[in-house]
Amino acid sequence: MVRPLVIGVAGGTGSGKTTVVHKIVETIGSRDVLVVQHDSYYRDRSHMPLEKRGNINYDHPDALETDLLTNHIERLIAGMSVEVPIYDFATHTRCFETTQVVSVRVIIVEGILILVDPRLRSLMDIKVYVDTDDDVRFIRRMERDIQERGRSRESVVRQYLSTVKPMHAQFVEPSKRYADIIIPEGGHNAVAIDLVVTKVWSLLQ
Repeated sequence: MVRPLVIGVAGGTGSGKTTVVHKIVETIGSRDVLVVQHDSYYRDRSHMPLEKRGNINYDHPDALETDLLTNHIERLIAGMSVEVPIYDFATHTRCFETTQVVSVRVIIVEGILILVDPRLRSLMDIKVYVDTDDDVRFIRRMERDIQERGRSRESVVRQYLSTVKPMHAQFVEPSKRYADIIIPEGGHNAVAIDLVVTKVWSLLQ
């Protein structure tokens, strides 16, 4: 078996990581690409009262089970299948069900903190950091959390100021130095995305 190509796509919340990933998938073809999101690996908080779950710092590396994600990527590289958790952002709990995925030619790992962990980082053949202005990222985060995760505007602002912004400065932004490619302005930077896709094709060949 040929070793899969592992691509890490990092960047702050709302930076445009998902858009960049979609562009890569569209070019390579969805049949040959598996996208694994770090967000799926948030720790289960079902043992805690609901009101306490909302006070957890979900932007700190400790909020995620990165060891499990790393183990899954190692298994996928080895050609094995894995059971990816399904996370409910409205209740801060993991669902009982999981998603079984199998190894393919290209594995994309996406998340704000994926370049922070050395072991996970070492598995990546290409490390991409999507760099976008703070104001733009905040607006995108607010729209997403309200529309997709059932949050109120007040809770989004409170969380951004108390944890998202300081954790970005402490962990996410410094991890940019590990990136092989930095994409300013996210999915709107067609030239940078083309460079990434060209590199992916060259490694696949």
